Formats: sequence, C-alpha cells, structure tokens
Amino acid sequence: MPEQSSSPQKHLVDTTPIWVDSSEQLAELCARWRTQSAVALDTEFMRSRTFYPLPALVQVGDGKHCYLIDNLAIDNLEPLKALLLDTSVVKIMHSCSEDLETLGRLLGAVPEPIFDTQVAAAISGMSAGLGYAATVQQMLQIELPKSETRSDWLQRPLSESQKNYAALDVAWLPLIYGMLLKKLREQDRFEWLREDCASIVRAARETEPPELYYLKVKGAWRLRANQLAVLQDLCAWREREARLQDVPRNHLLKENICLSLAQAMPKYLATLAQPGLEGKTLRKYGETLLQTITSASERTDLPPRLPSPLNREQGEQLKALRNCVAQLAETAGLPAEILVRKKELETLVQSPQPKLEGRLTGWRREIVGEPLLQQLNALRHS
Repeated sequence: MPEQSSSPQKHLVDTTPIWVDSSEQLAELCARWRTQSAVALDTEFMRSRTFYPLPALVQVGDGKHCYLIDNLAIDNLEPLKALLLDTSVVKIMHSCSEDLETLGRLLGAVPEPIFDTQVAAAISGMSAGLGYAATVQQMLQIELPKSETRSDWLQRPLSESQKNYAALDVAWLPLIYGMLLKKLREQDRFEWLREDCASIVRAARETEPPELYYLKVKGAWRLRANQLAVLQDLCAWREREARLQDVPRNHLLKENICLSLAQAMPKYLATLAQPGLEGKTLRKYGETLLQTITSASERTDLPPRLPSPLNREQGEQLKALRNCVAQLAETAGLPAEILVRKKELETLVQSPQPKLEGRLTGWRREIVGEPLLQQLNALRHS
C-alpha cells in the first residue's frame, strides 16, 4: 500500500449522490480517479437466497463527491476493474470482507491495495470492530441514518432515501482515512495496517477448499476418524453443489444433518430419512448422499481426530493467556481483540508443541506471540 499524504481534507464533502449508468460516464470518471492517490469504495448487494452475493451497486467517493455506479445498467465495467487493480490508488473501505467478495463476483478482481478503516481504527487504539456509523460518530461527530439497512438494492429505480444512504457510505471515508493515516504514522504503526490489509486481500482471493468445511461443523470432535471422513466428503459435496447451484449451503443440507449422517453412516436409502432430509430433498439427493457416504466409508486416507473441548487444565491455561493478552494490550495501547483471537489462543493451548502461525508471525509476534509462548511454557512447567 503506497504511503499517501496524511493531511485530512478540511472542506465539506458534497453528499448529493451522482448516478452513473453509462459506460462512457464510468470510463471518464475512472480515468480521473486513477490520477488520485486514494478513493473510497463500498458496495450494496443482496444475498438472502443465493450462495454468491448479487452485486447491486458500487459506491465511489473521491473526497469531493459521492458516485453511485449502477452495475446493472452498464455494459462495460472494465474501467472500474482497472481502477480496482491500479496499485497506485489506495482503495479506502470499511470492514471490507463482504465487499471484496462482491467485487470479485462482479468484476473477477479484488481491489489492491486497500485501507480498511475498521482495522486502522483498532490498530490506532480505538475499539475493535467499530461499525462505519460508529466510526463516523466518534471521529467526526456526524450521525448517519440507519433507515435503509435492510433495503432491496436490486430494485430499480432506487428511492431517493436509498441513494442518499448509499452515498453516505463513502462520503466520509476519505476524511477518516486522512485522520487515521496521520495517527498511524505518528504511532509508527502504518506497516502493521499494511500487513493486515494485505492479508485481507489474500484471503479474498483464495477460495477455501471444499474439503476443509467439515472443520467448521460443531460437534465434529466427537466423531471417529472413519466418521470424520464421511463428514468431510458430505460437507465437500454440499459446498461444491451450493456453489454450482448458487444456493445457500443450508438450503441443500443443514449442518446438523451432515453430522448425524456421519455419525450413523447409513447403508440403505430408507435409513437416510430424518427431519430436514425427507420428501423432495430426499428424492432429489438421496442416492447421491448414500453414494458419498459409502465411498467415504471405504477411504484409507482418514482425517485425524479433531481436538476435543478444553479440559480443566487447558481451561486454566486459556484463562491465564487471556489475562496475559489483556495486560499486553493495555501496555501497547491496543484493543485485545486486534492482537489475538480466541481460536488462536485455544490452538496454542491444545497443541502439544505450540508454535506461532498465521497472524502471530507478523507484527504481532514481538508484541503478543512470543510472550504468549513464554507464558504457556511457564504454565506447563510450573
């Protein structure tokens, strides 16, 4: 992420939404935006009955005006894609994971570099996980409306209320960006933010393999290795099928049904039936599910057993590590949540030979990673 000018723009932003619905208009604007050091970016999408988000609107704020790009009406979105991939222009976003997925679906491209103002606020010492409205309120003392939170963004024409709401989502991001950038530089933490934002972009570009989704099933730790193989293959089938049909996972097969099938490992079609897997669903997928279960039960490459919930001793270690994190966070002037996640602490406690992985190998290593390993080692040898 290029380091840009840190001086906040003091002039007022025109929050009147400017509607963009032609390829020519978009191309002209994108050419202009690519001469800037940074632009604000947001999306509106719908996702109630689909696996993938349905992109409905792209908002861009250039620090002076707010533009609403009607992707449903524009034939050529290539200039927008070029803007998103132009590494000389920082894309300012807030809590951007879903927006990155939406843009990836719309354009086949994930913006880079990004400056996530939610992450930046936390690294600067503000609360972790602040929503956009709360961030605007705390930093600029401006109240944002919440009237269109559950709006239908695919309808056309959009109401004036929807347009105004969407415009405000990018109106204040450039100003917040300047303020946070200045603060991070003064704290010598800009590189921390750059590292975390690059990690967010990588995650958005890497589709998680279907074979790993069984790890998310609650209660899977109870299964034997052969049952886990069945669960793994059932969840992988569900993931691939959900992507192929573009329907939510649970519309195909609920997680608890995958678990119960893995536990029972039924051998006959008649024994598959259970609440949630009956009637039309059973007729449509029964044979496939049975074949998947049968094939998985014959596997020789069985997945390892999953860690069980923490025992009493591990629970005490986790508590001690959380207290350690709280002290380290206070010393560093950071929210504890930005330093380490509960799952990361649990993984350390559950490992016979704990080591630092993932986020704990970057800027967090010195601040929290190494101290946690030292604390855990002391606990185990006390």
